[in-house]
Amino acid sequence: MFTKTKINSVIAATLIGAGVMLSGLAQAADFNLRAVANSNENDEDYDGLVVFKDFVESHSNGKIAVDIFMGTQLCGNGVECLEAVEYGSVDIYISTSGGASAMYPYVQVLDLPYVLRDDRVAEEVFTGDFTRQLRAQILADSGDTVRLMTIGNTGGWRNFANTQRTVKTPEDLEGLKIRTVVSDLPQELVRSLGASPTPIPWGDLFTSLQTGVVEGSKNGITDIMGMKFTDAGLKHVTLDGHAYMSALWYMNNEVFMAMPDDLRRVVVDGFSALQQATFASPKRKSITAYQAFAEAGGELYVPTPAEKEQFAKAAEPVYAWFQENIQDGEKWYKLLNDAAKAAEQKIQAEYDADLK
Repeated sequence: MFTKTKINSVIAATLIGAGVMLSGLAQAADFNLRAVANSNENDEDYDGLVVFKDFVESHSNGKIAVDIFMGTQLCGNGVECLEAVEYGSVDIYISTSGGASAMYPYVQVLDLPYVLRDDRVAEEVFTGDFTRQLRAQILADSGDTVRLMTIGNTGGWRNFANTQRTVKTPEDLEGLKIRTVVSDLPQELVRSLGASPTPIPWGDLFTSLQTGVVEGSKNGITDIMGMKFTDAGLKHVTLDGHAYMSALWYMNNEVFMAMPDDLRRVVVDGFSALQQATFASPKRKSITAYQAFAEAGGELYVPTPAEKEQFAKAAEPVYAWFQENIQDGEKWYKLLNDAAKAAEQKIQAEYDADLK
């Protein structure tokens, strides 16, 4: 848990030479926050944490200090790290929806395919009340220990990529062994499109592609190139954008609530800055990633609107599965879908004004 340190004494004045006296005051932060991301310094998560650290340390005048721990130094996976947030041995943690689904199954709503149309819609949704409703549910289910602070992005959009052929329609996916995470919903999606879901640990994916254990995956381009999956034969990417790669940022609620109002405001503003940084980072990094993919002999395919509609139609059973198998699934599907539609309407109104 965090250590709250108050300065209770002043370093004693020291006489130097012929009576010259120097005195100093050792000032420590009131709140020391340990922030964990199970990734590396090339990841969008790190970009967000650097922005957060700089913001809260400077805007709190040093009353808040942030230590960043990348990788698995303090905890190794979603369940372990979220439990660490509950217990207070970690103060801040970021997970994907898949990483949190074992503890909060309803967060899989963020993986429902084709609900969020594009970046602009997703960013409108995640800066609004949907995130607050999800925060309230996670607080209730964690006994007021885990507080969802914001939802950002970690890697852009999930697209189908494979080693075998160009995928233009769901029929082209039939029979392919596609790597998924352990979460149920991504497996249901792959199955609904006629492919074979194959849960494989992230660290084993390169070898699994190379040896044919799997023939494809559902990843963003920055992850594909960051892991050099093209060297393992992953050469075909279809930009269907079936899922926004949401990043859920949590904080120990006791730590947050122990802060005075002015510092809580700084932390909230810091997470807003972090969110904006993670929205922007994948957009910038994807430019060079797509260039590197092409240079490595990769092929990009952009589905036509009619082909995209075929993917969305084939994925419809996933919505039914979610609502039938996840507690309050119907509620969470409706909340996200309604938020997405409202965002689309707001953006359309802005188009109507801006295009005149």
